[in-house]
Order: sequence, then C-alpha cells, then structure tokens
Amino acid sequence: MSNIPAMANQVLAMWEKLRTVPGGDRVFSLGFTRKAPYFRSIRPRFVQVSPNYAALVLPKRRAVQNHIGTVHAIAVCNGLEAAMGALAEATVPADKRWLPKGMEVAYLAKSTTDLTCAAETDPADWTAGPDVPVRVKATRTDGTTVVEGTIHLWVTDKK
Repeated sequence: MSNIPAMANQVLAMWEKLRTVPGGDRVFSLGFTRKAPYFRSIRPRFVQVSPNYAALVLPKRRAVQNHIGTVHAIAVCNGLEAAMGALAEATVPADKRWLPKGMEVAYLAKSTTDLTCAAETDPADWTAGPDVPVRVKATRTDGTTVVEGTIHLWVTDKK
C-alpha cells in the first residue's frame, strides 16, 4: 500500500488493498454496502475508486427493473449516488466533510443492459467549494449513455 498517500482515507485505502486480490472488488463492494445499506438494493460492483473518479457496475436483474423490463430510473440514480459517494470519500480533504445537496439528471435512453455508473470531479473543485459539482453518467454495455447529470455536494470544514 505504499502508493497510497499518507492522508488517504479508509475507503481509498481499502480499495487499494483489495483491488489486486482475486474477488477483492466484490469484497470491497459488499463492505461498501454494509456501511451504506440502502445501496445493497442495486448490488453494485465497484470497478474503480480513486480521487476524482469512481465507477461501478449495476447489474440488470429483475429486482431493479420497471414494468417495461428496463432498469428503473431510480435504481440508476441509486447507482450514480453510490459512485459519487465512493468518489467523495476517496477525494474529500481530511479536514473537510461532505453532504449531497441536490441531483439533476437527464434520462437519455432505455437502460436495457447492465450499466456502468461513473462519477467524476476536477481536483480544483474541492478547493473552490463549498459547492462541489460531481458529474455522473450511466452507460449501457454498448457504450450508449442512458442517464447523465450532476450531483452537488456541500463541502465544509469538519467541526
């Protein structure tokens, strides 16, 4: 773990430790959903967690489908929020804390396959705050973007 900065938080340190172990991404994903149980409903599998970027796969399965057999829009938003949460935990400066304060999304295409939910920020956003915009996007396995938008974070000093 020598490539992890000394001030790295627990989420990033755990990802760095587990990502190279066979099945480590699944162990990390289970641990993440244990800490934030609501995300368990979509069964995310994280594929990348780093400062300013995180991505997960949201499997298309019956429990997240709507009446027309596509991944429900709220399940997609849940995946985007989980990716944002991992990004925020991996990026937030040690003397700061974050809270989501809003989400704006556009539904662009049907979610007919497993989805990759990704969240991304620019490093400068974390020092310009307190409003930190996180760009989010969900894509199908064929590369089609199905949902994109912004989740706004409120980043303040820890008390």
